[in-house]
Amino acid sequence: MARCSTSTSPRNWCPGYNPAVLLKLFIDGYLNRIPSSRRLECEAGRNVELMWLTGRLVPNHKTIAEFRCQNGPAIRKTCARFVELCRRIGVLKGEVVAVDGSKFKAVNNRDRNFTKGKIASRLAHLEAEVGRYI
Repeated sequence: MARCSTSTSPRNWCPGYNPAVLLKLFIDGYLNRIPSSRRLECEAGRNVELMWLTGRLVPNHKTIAEFRCQNGPAIRKTCARFVELCRRIGVLKGEVVAVDGSKFKAVNNRDRNFTKGKIASRLAHLEAEVGRYI
């Protein structure tokens, strides 16, 4: 429950924000590299896309920070899965390779092949990056 700003009496408690709204705000901040809860608060009030996404709700920076602290592990998993999904459907782009028809000798060096262990390591690295962001 969030306290209304009009008065400090216990009767004026407003219903809390839906966690889905705060998660949408947080994921948008993650994608746009906005880690600060104060900047997320400002963006929610000025960015038209975020206004549409949150239903014109502008949570306080303290509410955003508390949501991040209370739901850290769940947010990390959600962000990691979201990035994985975006990569799978091609929304997040990696390196672009252009070939002009030249013939190249194939090279299967350690940096260019993937094993189950390397994939698990990259997923762990992705979760660590999300954790560093949070």
